[in-house]
Amino acid sequence: MRKLVSILALVAATPAFATSLALDIEGEGANGTVTIDLFEDVAPQHAERIATLAEEGAYDDVVFHRVIEGFMAQTGDVEFGKMGGDMRMAGRGGSDMPDLEAEFSDIAFERGVVGMARSQSPDSANSQFFIMFEPGPFLNGQYTVVGEVTDGMDVVDAIKRGEGANGAVIGQPDRITEARLIE
Repeated sequence: MRKLVSILALVAATPAFATSLALDIEGEGANGTVTIDLFEDVAPQHAERIATLAEEGAYDDVVFHRVIEGFMAQTGDVEFGKMGGDMRMAGRGGSDMPDLEAEFSDIAFERGVVGMARSQSPDSANSQFFIMFEPGPFLNGQYTVVGEVTDGMDVVDAIKRGEGANGAVIGQPDRITEARLIE
């Protein structure tokens, strides 16, 4: 009986897990909603992390701090990437949860694919993610694929671009006003 109660308590403590994430985005470039199908069967730990942070409101008001034309738009720094913070620090933080082990798959990084950002260590993904503008085959098998945009690629395409080789967004970056789980 104790085992059953413990299991039920664990299930109750786990966030309600939807298969899709809606990002409401506003800014100088993008204005609209992007829907992402989270691949909980391909990258369960990473999909759960994004769902948990979205459910907690951690992604609300987080900027797209690194946006490279013809490549990708990166966001999700819940520590340093909040609108109104020191944007020079954006992209250097994560959440207060531990980093995740890589969950590599054979899914290719094509237009609209969502991957988890990380440092040089494959097991360093935490809260940041990126959305591909164009195919990036050099990322295949090197980064965890966590989902795919199913609606709103026109909004993704409009995200304000950064400058220079690292794509740092200068001035007012576009931001996620709200991230929410949807069924």
